[in-house]
Amino acid sequence: QVQLVESGGGLVQPGGSLRLSCAASGRIFVINDMGWYRQVPGKQRELVASMSSSGRANYGDSVNGRFTISRDNAKNTVDLQMNSLKPEDTAVYFCNAEIRTTTFTTSNYWGQGTQVTVSS
Repeated sequence: QVQLVESGGGLVQPGGSLRLSCAASGRIFVINDMGWYRQVPGKQRELVASMSSSGRANYGDSVNGRFTISRDNAKNTVDLQMNSLKPEDTAVYFCNAEIRTTTFTTSNYWGQGTQVTVSS
């Protein structure tokens, strides 16, 4: 079984910074894309940032230039450095990974989510 465990959420003032971390564990053969999504009540989950196993990053339009994703393939971890945070960044942030657990089986996994609140 595969688990994604997130950490680093919390309350921050507008303009501040937070760093989210996610670690994947379990029966992992290969991790393809790994990244972060966010969701607010009543809205669809949206891409924040993702990174391929080769290091190619993809960002959502609303965070481009403020957030930076990084990944450690050896440790199966992905981090999200969030700077210049705005109240509209308030959401539950979910770690996501596409993981091959056997030669023929690839599945999408989600973490439990971590709350990020940007407020004065």
